[in-house]
Amino acid sequence: MRHKTIRVGFCTDLTGPYRNVDGLGGAEAIRMAIADVEGEAAGSRVELLLGDHHNDSEQAKKIAFDWYTQSGVDLIISGVNSDTSLAMSGVAADLHRPLMVVGAGTSVQTRERASSSVIQYAYNTVALATVPGLVLTSKGDSRWFYITADYPFGRELEAHGRVAVSTAGGTVVGAVINPHGEENFVPYIEAALESGAQVLGLANGHAALIKAMKAMELLGATSKLKVVGLLTFIDDIYEMGQEQAKGLYLCDSWYWTRDAESRAWAHRFFLRQQRMPSSLQAADYSAVKQYLQTVKEIGSTDPDAVTGALRSRVLDDMYVKSGRIREDGMMLHEMYLLKIKEASLSSHPWDCYDLIATVSGDQAFPTV
Repeated sequence: MRHKTIRVGFCTDLTGPYRNVDGLGGAEAIRMAIADVEGEAAGSRVELLLGDHHNDSEQAKKIAFDWYTQSGVDLIISGVNSDTSLAMSGVAADLHRPLMVVGAGTSVQTRERASSSVIQYAYNTVALATVPGLVLTSKGDSRWFYITADYPFGRELEAHGRVAVSTAGGTVVGAVINPHGEENFVPYIEAALESGAQVLGLANGHAALIKAMKAMELLGATSKLKVVGLLTFIDDIYEMGQEQAKGLYLCDSWYWTRDAESRAWAHRFFLRQQRMPSSLQAADYSAVKQYLQTVKEIGSTDPDAVTGALRSRVLDDMYVKSGRIREDGMMLHEMYLLKIKEASLSSHPWDCYDLIATVSGDQAFPTV
């Protein structure tokens, strides 16, 4: 084992629409993790390989297969896009090699396609929809309406949200589907207003989220509906502007102003990237650091030995506190319901979150 080069492969969207939320920033976060384990684990050098899947599942599958079978990659970090992640995790399961899912949120990863080789590290559609559904409904906002993207990820968000709202005693009073690439969200917002809903769940993300928020502003609907972005990252807020996003609720696995340790790490990242990290980039760092520390402790990169050790330990670092990996491969940890505050109350251009609630891993990631 000693003197073997440990190879970590990071495959994500490096150049496309998700490049800011993960991309090269995620790669830099992984380099920080390697440096923080002093560039070595179990007496070996650590090398990072980068792959751009271009949001194409066949390309992702090919990269994963080539890395495992030809390039000697010991671990793959799967980045954004659920279809590409499912393609890579399928290869990992077939070859019995470790893969840690960070950027992709589909719950299929640890449900229908659960594998002993695959760990879903940061979040999933269950938590993204469950946390706001439980918290807001329990506070009295019990009538929900969903605008749902017409693809599997959006439908997962709505389905898990419906379960959470119902569990907390609420009702879904309506839902509409927005086609992929939809430009005009005004009719959907009008339908939500006419439904008598108290909360609007946007079961989409990125471009659709930004368009929906513009329609909310145009209709003056922000004073009539609480809005939850069921897939929202700090980069989305920065792009649309905090003034337009103010009042928006979202669930996330981490935020850079959470505590002193998070702030210190985020400022290190900022010096390298000139932007604050997303939760995914923080999770990229954490996943690789936990893997390398485990390799260092057990003195081996044997796939079964490493995944077994990871699944048996409590995970703690600047990203995760008291995390544990459930039998299905889902890493359980606290999730946060956040709300975008007014820019005038921010101490920094990237300081946009107010914490509304902290939800335990067991509550945030139910199995039903």
